[in-house]
Amino acid sequence: MKKMIEVVDLTKKFGDFIAVDHISFSVDENDIFAFLGPNGAGKSTCIKIMTTITSPSSGQVKINGFDVTKEKMQVRESIGIVFQDSTLDEDLTAYENLYYHAVLYKIPPAERKQKIEKLLDSIGLLSRKDEFVRNFSGGMRRRVEIVRGMLHDPKVLFLDEPTIGLDVQTRSFLWDHVKEANKTMGLTIFLTTHNMDEVEKIATKIAIIDHGKILTIGTPEEIYKSTDTVSLEEAFLKLTGNKIREQRADDSLKMKNFKL
Repeated sequence: MKKMIEVVDLTKKFGDFIAVDHISFSVDENDIFAFLGPNGAGKSTCIKIMTTITSPSSGQVKINGFDVTKEKMQVRESIGIVFQDSTLDEDLTAYENLYYHAVLYKIPPAERKQKIEKLLDSIGLLSRKDEFVRNFSGGMRRRVEIVRGMLHDPKVLFLDEPTIGLDVQTRSFLWDHVKEANKTMGLTIFLTTHNMDEVEKIATKIAIIDHGKILTIGTPEEIYKSTDTVSLEEAFLKLTGNKIREQRADDSLKMKNFKL
């Protein structure tokens, strides 16, 4: 089985603050891999490194066989990303947002229209393709972002809190769409979320990280067994504790103030 993500002894420091502390893991092709942890645990920093937004302090990361520091363009061509915050241009239509993405990723002009319309149809928005995104609901915008991340046929799709703030019906629709892409396209999924029910339903493998270190990794069943629990939420709390980490806000401030 091909390793689509390979992380070896990864460390990221912001001054004297260690955000990611010598972690190693891998994600197989076609896996749905969930990366869980409290706020400030190091999840977003890892995603920024894996998607070439920031560089590691030490260690090695490969995506689809390409090194994130030495082969950034090949990595970027291999991935799709849906960030926690919306990144659509509200002054463009749904179609125009996707078309702009198609141009950036050099999808052949003859294929663009058909491909975009097919994806919009798959999420029930083809009839509204010419409407400005600023008039869309949060769920509609998220649907557009999901298919935008798949438009250029990536090997790995990164989803950072993709269902935050969405209603139950929209969350269910989005996960069904993602699972279908995983099944039919062979798309490897790397996701973060605080919704444990979602993870239990869709993830094939889970890693729990806290204070920059991976505490456990395995299938849901393996994690239940190793923690002597019966649910992912129970296992998560047993590993990370149930106290609110007020100091993590200070840690995040250090990261923001540190010049990358």
